[in-house]
Amino acid sequence: QLIESGGGVVQPGGSVRLSCSASGGTKLPAAVGWFRRAPGKEREVVAGISWLGGSTRYADFVRGRSTISRNNDKETAYLEINDLKPEDTAVYYCAPLLYYDQSEPPSDFDSWGQGTQVTVSS
Repeated sequence: QLIESGGGVVQPGGSVRLSCSASGGTKLPAAVGWFRRAPGKEREVVAGISWLGGSTRYADFVRGRSTISRNNDKETAYLEINDLKPEDTAVYYCAPLLYYDQSEPPSDFDSWGQGTQVTVSS
C-alpha cells in the first residue's frame, strides 16, 4: 500500500513537498502518479514518473512550478509544488500507473490511501 504524507496549511506562494511511501515491505510501483481531489471536483492527475525517474509528465496547472521525483532505495516518491495557489487546495494521493504518462491507475486498482491534505490559505 502507498502512504501519502507531507501536506499541511501553506500560504499562497509557498511550497510543499509531499511523500509517497510503499508500506509493509512492498515495492514502489514501476510508474507512479500523483493525483488530487479538490472539494466538489473529480480526482485528477497531477504528475507521473517512470521507474528510473527519467521520464516525467505534469498537468498543465502545475507545469513549471512542480517537480516529481523518486528514490527507489527508499521506496518513496515525492511531489514538490511551488508558488502554491488557493486552487491547489485538495487531498493529494499517489497511485501506480502502467505508464508514467497515463492519467489514471490501472482499471483493477482500488487501494487508494488516505491521501494528504494541502490547504493553501492566508
